[in-house]
Amino acid sequence: MDRQDNIVNNYNHSINMVERKNLIVTGVKKIDNFDSEEFLIETTMGHLVIKGLDLELVKLDTMQGNISIKGTIISFSYIEDIKRKNKEESLFNRLFK
Repeated sequence: MDRQDNIVNNYNHSINMVERKNLIVTGVKKIDNFDSEEFLIETTMGHLVIKGLDLELVKLDTMQGNISIKGTIISFSYIEDIKRKNKEESLFNRLFK
């Protein structure tokens, strides 16, 4: 397992988007969660949230740390603290804002 982490850590992180329909992300450590509207990905540069419509995981290369996603990309952004994001999106926090 440590060897695989070292392999992924040696790769640069980049995002390549083509016409808001295809997204290629390198430097991926793991995919924390995904569905047809959102991907939560841990990269070598932090956690990345990708939002869109009809999102699909097309290719996953765990050895190289690359993924390819297709669908309509609405946004992508980095979050500083994954625990803070989960806390902010909890039902009780949304109700009592």
